[in-house]
Parts: sequence; C-alpha cells; structure tokens
Amino acid sequence: MDTGIALSKKQPLVLVVDDEAAICDMIQLALEQAGMRSQAASNASEALVCISDNRPDMILMDWMMPGVSGIELVRRLRKDFLTEDIPIIMLTARVTEDDKVSGLEAGADDYLIKPFSPRELLARINAVLRRSSPGNENGQLTVGKLHMDTFSRRVLSGEVEIHLGPTDYRLLEFFMTHTGRVYSRSQLLDRVWGSNVYVEERTVDVHIRRLRQALEKGGVSAYLQTARGHGYRFLAED
Repeated sequence: MDTGIALSKKQPLVLVVDDEAAICDMIQLALEQAGMRSQAASNASEALVCISDNRPDMILMDWMMPGVSGIELVRRLRKDFLTEDIPIIMLTARVTEDDKVSGLEAGADDYLIKPFSPRELLARINAVLRRSSPGNENGQLTVGKLHMDTFSRRVLSGEVEIHLGPTDYRLLEFFMTHTGRVYSRSQLLDRVWGSNVYVEERTVDVHIRRLRQALEKGGVSAYLQTARGHGYRFLAED
C-alpha cells in the first residue's frame, strides 16, 4: 500500500481504540507501512492501560464502543493533566453536523468519517501532529542561545550539548514553551509532574537547582530566574 504521505523524522506512536478487530488491523497495517508505530485497544479500560504503560503521540478513537463510549473517554482524558494534550482523532460513522460538533466540543482535535482511505487517515494524523507538537513542524524550540530538538530530545547551547534526566527535560521543555511568565511551585508540579502525582513542593526546588547546574555548562543558567516569594520564570537575556 503506497500512501504517498511523507512523515517527519520521528516515528509517532499511535493508539488505535476500536472494538472492531478488522478496522484495528487495517489501520495498524497502514500505520506500519507509513513508518509509524502503533498499539491497539478494544475498549476504554484497555486504552487507559496502554496510555499508562506507554504514552502515545496520537489516539485514534472510535465513537461507539461497549461500556464507556469513545466520546466519554475523550472527555475523561481531557480532564487529566497527564493526558489532556494528547492529540485525538475521532473515528465514526456519525455524519450529522451536531455529531461533529459534539465530538469536537468533547475535546477531539479532528473527526474522520468511516469509511476512510489510509491516505486520508495519514494526512489527518500528520496535520494534527504538526499542530500539536512543541516547537515548529520539525520539533525545534529556540530560546536565546538555547535550542531543543523535541524529536531527538537533544538540548544544545551553541555547540555545547546539555544532558538532562527525563524530569529535568520535561521541566525545561515546559519553560521553553512558556517563557516570561512566573510559575509557582504548585503550578509547576501540576504542569510538569501532573496533578495526580503526590510530591512535595521542595521537589521542584531540587530539580530547578539541577536544571540550573546543567544549563550553566552551556552558559545559559541565567535564563532560569527566581521570582522571590512567587516562583520561577524562564527568559532569555539580551
């Protein structure tokens, strides 16, 4: 199957949630031949386990499923900090305007009516991923002298590579996409660690200190500023 769709350098992981095995198989084959990775779930419970075990870059969600419907699962995912920003495309045979509006208002990023071609599916996936990825369409973030490639997860300050652990990387990525504004420790815990993760606020200070030490090697530690009594901000100096 030649889809004719060019993909980015990153191989996205797509979760296919549909109770019809034949549809899951068809979609997974199309994804595989387009160079994407995939996993499948037949209901909401299986989908939540897949998301917890291996967070996907994209979810293809069938509207009508036994038990919890696809649209209810979308609403649930949008209420959870850890899953609120995962791009979701609804797959459904519903064709009325009210149905489309309901799906989008529930939090879906796009809407694809069955039956659809693999080419159209992949075009929609790529379009949504481009809109939702941090940085530009190639996953590049730049603040002052600091550069982050969110596809390869590399951080550079000029020619100096800055090595970060997973949590420090997420913290820096958040700061680089939310520059200038002051965030309190509790806000950072919610936005970086997740509202359902119970850690003390001083944990933020530990990671801020580690991140500053890492940024110091690239000469950009001054970007990470302390607003005394309020929290932290990230801002490139002139």
